[in-house]
Amino acid sequence: MPSVAPKSTPVFVDRERLSAVLDPIAKAHGAEVFDVEFKSEPSGWILRIYVEKLGSSEGKASTRDAAIDLELCSQVARELSPALDVADVIPHRYHLEVSSPGVERPLKKRQDYERFQGEKAKLRLHSAEQGQKVLVGTITGVESSSSDALVLIQDGSRTYKVALSNVSAAQLVFEFGPKPKPGKPGKSKK
Repeated sequence: MPSVAPKSTPVFVDRERLSAVLDPIAKAHGAEVFDVEFKSEPSGWILRIYVEKLGSSEGKASTRDAAIDLELCSQVARELSPALDVADVIPHRYHLEVSSPGVERPLKKRQDYERFQGEKAKLRLHSAEQGQKVLVGTITGVESSSSDALVLIQDGSRTYKVALSNVSAAQLVFEFGPKPKPGKPGKSKK
């Protein structure tokens, strides 16, 4: 019977070796790796690879322009699975998933906040800012400070300057329907 790492055992994956396998395969299919997760879930260990269209990050593409389809995910997964087995980067059993980061994609790096300026985001904070540990608002910019980048979030008339190191998790927020035009309030019901 193959050995399976206990769920309580921390597993360290050599990200450089993993990227050396992932990146060329993604690029061969016109995609790039956006993010990688390796974690234990009730069904076992999951290696989750998020891909988007090649050049999306550098070109600061919108979620719509960076979107990929299920067929591309399947093609990458079919080629990636045996390549990972040969490279033996992960020392035990796991399930491979390849998908798009989606419209409510995570925001992890400064470049993500810069890329999605003008978009609505939800940030969970380690410590409260102006009494709030969860902020939902529009990303209006990123500033540099002496020790950390500051993300500017506009929520109504309030602007929050949040140190990137204070963000425990963040993601874009999808809104249904078109955005209201600047200076044009929505129709009110009478």
